Amino acid sequence: MIFYVDGKKENSDQEISGLLKKCILHHAGEWSELVFLCIGSDRMTGDCLGPYIGQQLSRYKRQGIYVYGTLSHPVHALNLEKIHASIQQLHPCALIIAIDACLGEKKHLGYVTIGNGALYPGAGVRKKLPPVGDIHITGIVNIGGVLEQLTLQTTRLSTVISLADVIIQGILSLIPCENLKQTL
Repeated sequence: MIFYVDGKKENSDQEISGLLKKCILHHAGEWSELVFLCIGSDRMTGDCLGPYIGQQLSRYKRQGIYVYGTLSHPVHALNLEKIHASIQQLHPCALIIAIDACLGEKKHLGYVTIGNGALYPGAGVRKKLPPVGDIHITGIVNIGGVLEQLTLQTTRLSTVISLADVIIQGILSLIPCENLKQTL
């Protein structure tokens, strides 16, 4: 099941936190580390949601929590497979939360989606990349359907940042303690 959260709504960060907790609890006992795999490129406004979130999350050092994909070291189509393989080798008992921007319907612009299961990065721009993650979070940054690459290039930065900020706040309100596993 995929949950939709209106990122412009008051308390949307708390709703994101609650839904993310629900998804994590679905995997109870199966993991000992948490990895945030933040996918996207800093070269395209609409695709920088993941790296921006990764950049912000990497400021908060927590034991057992790792972040891959930042503005200075993005995870994108050219290195995704290599980094994903590296994560699986370095963190074999990790629960992976994949985060990416996506295009959607006009009525869902500014929404966040959260769900169990893999993320299919690049699907909105017709790229064939491997599915990644145990849980996925996406921010719907613009409307899909026509000229997706151009749409991502001309997406408003304010839309991306406001979505990213609410996702970040949702994540941080869920993991305020040193040991996430004990808080859930």
